[in-house]
Amino acid sequence: MGVGIVNLDEYPVPDLVIEVSNTSLSDDLGRKRLLYEDLQVAEYWVIDIQNIKVIAFAIENGGSKRIAESQVLTGLKLDILTEALQRSRNTNHTEVGRWLMQQFKRKLRGVSSFNK
Repeated sequence: MGVGIVNLDEYPVPDLVIEVSNTSLSDDLGRKRLLYEDLQVAEYWVIDIQNIKVIAFAIENGGSKRIAESQVLTGLKLDILTEALQRSRNTNHTEVGRWLMQQFKRKLRGVSSFNK
């Protein structure tokens, strides 16, 4: 998929929207967040490139609230994504991807052993 306008008459509103913000942080946290609230997107993330962090919101009842764990991607703690972003500044992306996959596997092992 490329960059462009999604025709919401043709496609359903997405459950998750992610904005990568380098110079548009105030717009992404303000005007765009209000737009996604109006569209009733379930979850909205802003990747703050300058400060190397993920800012995430759950959207419901016409408003939004900050979250630390995804409700759309159940069980995903967003601080792990922030850590991956921080690691990517000093480590090659293959290594960061490997580290991130190890974190996901640990999480899955913890869930499967808990459910036994």
